Amino acid sequence: MTPSRVFSLLCLLVILTSHTNAQPSFLYHFCMNDKGNYTENSTYKTNLNTLLSSLSSNTQIDYGFYNFSEGQNSDKVNAIGMCRGDVQPETCRSCLNDSRVLLTQRCPNQKEAIGWYDNCMLRYSNRSIFSVMEPQPTYYLWTQSNASDVDQFNQVLQDLVGSLRSEAASGDSLKKYAAGNAAGPSFQTIFALLQCTPDLSEQECNDCLVEAISDISSCCAGKTSGRIGKPSCNLRFDTSPFYDSTTTDASPPSQSQVPPPGANNTSTKGNNNTTRIVIAVVVPIVVITVLVISVCIFLRARKQRRHIDDTDTEADSEIEPADTMQFNFETIRKATNNFSDTNLLGRGGFGPVYKGKLSNGLEVAVKRLSINSGQGDTEFKNEVQLVAKLQHRNLVRLLGFSLEREEKLLVYEFVPNKSLDYFIFDPVKRAHMDWERRYKIIGGIAKGLLYLHEDSRLRIIHRDLKASNILLDEEMNPKIADFGMARLFAVDQTQGNTSRVVGTYGYMAPEYVREGLFSVKSDVFSFGVLVLEIVSGQKNSSFYNGEYVEDLISFAWKSWKEGTASNLVDPTLVNGSRNEIMRCIHIGLLCVQGNLADRPTMAVVVLMLNSYSLTLPVPAEPAFFMNSRGLSDIQSWEEDDSGTTT
Repeated sequence: MTPSRVFSLLCLLVILTSHTNAQPSFLYHFCMNDKGNYTENSTYKTNLNTLLSSLSSNTQIDYGFYNFSEGQNSDKVNAIGMCRGDVQPETCRSCLNDSRVLLTQRCPNQKEAIGWYDNCMLRYSNRSIFSVMEPQPTYYLWTQSNASDVDQFNQVLQDLVGSLRSEAASGDSLKKYAAGNAAGPSFQTIFALLQCTPDLSEQECNDCLVEAISDISSCCAGKTSGRIGKPSCNLRFDTSPFYDSTTTDASPPSQSQVPPPGANNTSTKGNNNTTRIVIAVVVPIVVITVLVISVCIFLRARKQRRHIDDTDTEADSEIEPADTMQFNFETIRKATNNFSDTNLLGRGGFGPVYKGKLSNGLEVAVKRLSINSGQGDTEFKNEVQLVAKLQHRNLVRLLGFSLEREEKLLVYEFVPNKSLDYFIFDPVKRAHMDWERRYKIIGGIAKGLLYLHEDSRLRIIHRDLKASNILLDEEMNPKIADFGMARLFAVDQTQGNTSRVVGTYGYMAPEYVREGLFSVKSDVFSFGVLVLEIVSGQKNSSFYNGEYVEDLISFAWKSWKEGTASNLVDPTLVNGSRNEIMRCIHIGLLCVQGNLADRPTMAVVVLMLNSYSLTLPVPAEPAFFMNSRGLSDIQSWEEDDSGTTT
């Protein structure tokens, strides 16, 4: 064989080898060795190949999300494919095809695996993965380039991803995606992209993205570029544009084109013909139905408007909430045994709370509001409807109301384990509140407040956050109660200023007590006090330091400055992480600083609680207003509800 012939064959071999290895590499991938394996000739392997082939070749879906299943019982394979929100359908399918080839090569016998490319993510498993929020495993990628002004860069980035988080979470069942940019330091522009698998609920997507955002401080704070990928969501930022800002969402496909979770992606010519026939029959029916419903809604709305424009009495009857929201007074009276003292759960500044049991067996908590709440019936109904729409795992759910005989009653879900103060301030019961449980409670309260401040339909300032307003469910998860009271009671307020201070002595921010000014930072102050109470196991106004009694904030600050913050810790906490406990004291002191501008927002607090690598700023001196003589009247007003103004 001539040398030229040998050279030609070697070149051909190199070309063929390079073509074989042309499969692009993943950004990152995981082979789950602990989730079970399959053999080469098994039914599971056959189902996996069939499923992945049909997924990457599907041309009916053009919105970048695929969730299909193949097989039965132990051989069933579930797969999710999701492309970046700005990627075109052809590019998406090509990316998923590359993913199926490489992922089965890299994980040749694992039943569960996940891989990420720049344009898509593919995962499969033999367990159910549809509509399940899974934040782990996580991968991190970042550049070595640092921002010129790290603090300013981090602040702009946090604000940007915070706004995009809400936008992405509020997406529909086809796409939960948001991208945008903001001006950073040194004439740089920061670009960011956030996305969830759209089978998640809005709250689940939000929770996943909150974790991803909190991870920024762990991996890539101050870096000019970073990526965080989780099975259910992902985040990316850079100082160079990396997404297509001109891409607009395609019109959503009709329901007949959207396969349900777990549906097999197999089709034949006969199925296509059947689909066309179904569409030809169903679409006109749907269109006609929608038109009829629209006309009915229009006529009903016009009828309601005509009634509203008549007398106040007629308007009051027309703005009545749905039947499921309004309870009959007699029903509530019987449920509470005529508001018997034996059913009394407690008393608050807005009225007593009774336990009740409805005829269907549902246990409820009924708050009997003071008669002089200051609201008209119509306004009260509208406020109840708004507050009832706020739903979060760390808020007590408002089920409805009753409005009869000059009585205003609010009906809440019943939370069985009483309130936080029942446990945390009791010398015996608090011994059963280990640090893991207390830390979980602190985190839950923070997330509930963040929802009220930034993520809910309404911007709610609680204004009476305290241990007795934190209820505990059967698993000791915290639920904030009375979060709608500031709206349900008229307090003569104008642009964040009120002439009547409502709240509880010891938890109120100094600017609120002195000037009647309230904001989200007022709640942050109350949260800080609450954190210090949970750590110490003692009330803010009666902290026992040996034989002496002083207020909790003063003692905490003095101990912090002297390097003896451990003296603040409840002595029953013997097994908790000391670093975690000290970090919570630090966060608590940041929240109770005298200058409200120095206090962090609840979004920042959540990040602080979830990221141990985030460096916390040094707290400034807190407000020692509780030692002032002038507050004795406020304390007595709060206790006897005499209505004294400040």
